[in-house]
Amino acid sequence: MKALIFAAGRGERMRPLTDTCPKPLLKVRGRALIVWHIVNLVRAGITEIVINHAHLGQMIEDELEDGSKFGAQILYSPEGQALETAGGIALARHLLGNDPFLALAGDIYCPHFDFSQVQDVLQDEDVWGKPYPVDSRDLGWLYLVNNPAHNPAGDFSLNNFSIGNTGEPRYTFSGIGVYRPELFDGITPGNSAKLAPILRKYADERKIGGEHYRGDWTDVGTVERLEQLNAPLHHGKKS
Repeated sequence: MKALIFAAGRGERMRPLTDTCPKPLLKVRGRALIVWHIVNLVRAGITEIVINHAHLGQMIEDELEDGSKFGAQILYSPEGQALETAGGIALARHLLGNDPFLALAGDIYCPHFDFSQVQDVLQDEDVWGKPYPVDSRDLGWLYLVNNPAHNPAGDFSLNNFSIGNTGEPRYTFSGIGVYRPELFDGITPGNSAKLAPILRKYADERKIGGEHYRGDWTDVGTVERLEQLNAPLHHGKKS
């Protein structure tokens, strides 16, 4: 399986830090956010990684190079101007191939996420070993987390591994998902497009599956959250 790490965002809420450093290169406990991902992906056997970038993107390439120092093979999908998440996927599809792929936000911190679990969620057989009916195969598989303080209402409901837009219980999308390439057939490469409307459309059709991830997870979306992760008290916690 290949992985795409989103690294094209401007990081407006992280200014002034992101005026001179792309958000995925900001450090938590001495290691860049995106490097946490790369190390964990390689540990799980996912070594073919695509990274999209826009704002200060050359800094990302200069830092990570071809990925060999991490045991990875990194390819880049430069956007010039950020194309949003779905637009970034559409532009990078020629690098991702025809099989289901992992995509994850470059600005989340989830040091214990086991990426080996993602590699069979959209295969042709479900957990009971029975083939999926072709017309009901999931097009995507999302990992949801408990709702953080900044998103108390959550994003999706989850029942029996099926993602919905209504109902309970509700959780927050972690920014980690596995997708079939055909989910993005309607987007012309180079066009900007958001991922959320696509997920909601197919969630209404019950074609998006998912599960609840209970491990450590932080959306490092503000300077305050970054400071909290790097505070001395946090260093004393298991991470």
